[in-house]
Amino acid sequence: METNIWVEYSGAKEGCGAEDTEDASETDLAKHDEEDYVEMKEQMYQDKLASLKRQLQQLQEGTLQEYQKRMKKLDQQYKERIRNAELFLQLETEQVERNYIKEKKAAVKEFEDKKVELKDNLIAELEEKKKMIENEKLTMELTGDSMEVKPIMTRKLRRRPNDPVPIPDKRRKPAPDILNYLLTDEQIMEDLRTLNKLKSPKRPASPSSPEHLPATPAESPAQRFEARIEDGKLYYDKRWYHKSQAIYLESKDNQKLSCVISSVGANEIWVRKTSDSTKMRIYLGQLQRGLFVIRRRSAA
Repeated sequence: METNIWVEYSGAKEGCGAEDTEDASETDLAKHDEEDYVEMKEQMYQDKLASLKRQLQQLQEGTLQEYQKRMKKLDQQYKERIRNAELFLQLETEQVERNYIKEKKAAVKEFEDKKVELKDNLIAELEEKKKMIENEKLTMELTGDSMEVKPIMTRKLRRRPNDPVPIPDKRRKPAPDILNYLLTDEQIMEDLRTLNKLKSPKRPASPSSPEHLPATPAESPAQRFEARIEDGKLYYDKRWYHKSQAIYLESKDNQKLSCVISSVGANEIWVRKTSDSTKMRIYLGQLQRGLFVIRRRSAA
């Protein structure tokens, strides 16, 4: 029995020794693996550091592939922007040149039009003045007045020793620059015939005289307009006109003038032409007989 116990004890002891050996070997293996991992990690770090240093050196030298690739892309973008800027500059330059040529042509055309308009206006003004002078000359010839100024014959008396020295008369002022609108030749002849009839004595009319004959349509009286002046205002053709009112003045020879009423008198009105600021006097009789026609216009 003792023998059996000893055998069992010996076997148990041998079993414990084997387990301890196995644990020791596993510990050694783990330490070895950990050392290998640390060494491998250190090697990887050193390799990566060396690679970064090599890339940094290549970057400083400009030979790094990634750097060259990005620089090539930036250079392409730069060239593209420069090309677009040049195209835009060319387009803007062409547009400015076209606008300049267009504005220059418009300015030349406006200048030529204004020059022609100014020339026409001056010619029309001179023609109007020429016509007025001719009408004035004709009127003076019909009335027997001469255009030449005749000197006034005065008798000079001998001055006595005690008489004071005569003082020249300075009260006379030059006549204002006022131009009266003259009548046409037909109107002047008509007025002269009327005056001659009024001056000649009336004779009894015979049945065969032209006064008893029926009037032809050409001899019918002209259309008359209602015209009167009340309270400093003109009533004409069912409308009231006052001072400083803008009007159109139409005559029998189809002239249409732009005027402004400057004053309203007792039997006449004064109007001022807007073209040259000359004044004209229009009588109520002329408005009533239709020699002049007044129309309203809007003030400019």
